Amino acid sequence: QVQLVESGGGLVQAGASLRLSCAASGHTFSVHVMGWFRQAPGKEREFVAAITWSGPKTSYADFVKGRFTISRDNAKNTVYLQMNNMKPEDTAVYYCAASSMFDFTVDDHWYDYWGQGTQVTVSS
Repeated sequence: QVQLVESGGGLVQAGASLRLSCAASGHTFSVHVMGWFRQAPGKEREFVAAITWSGPKTSYADFVKGRFTISRDNAKNTVYLQMNNMKPEDTAVYYCAASSMFDFTVDDHWYDYWGQGTQVTVSS
């Protein structure tokens, strides 16, 4: 099994930046893709970004391209999400997820492990 621990959420004003971290532990040999998802109140959970441990290759949702950057630190088994120029519509609970697939996917169905989520709130 794999455990994911997220940190870095908080309250910021529009235009500010936040950096989320997700530390993975346990049987991380089974993890090939790490991803970030978010869920706003009353909305479906949506894909934000993903990164492969090999390569790495990255993938982003259209609504965050140019503002968010996903990265990883293999030695620390940690993935990061740097969020710049944040907008009120970015307000959501952000979840870190891990997948045993060998390539990233936008479908949460393929992610086996999930963090507890961290709240990100962006004020106008």
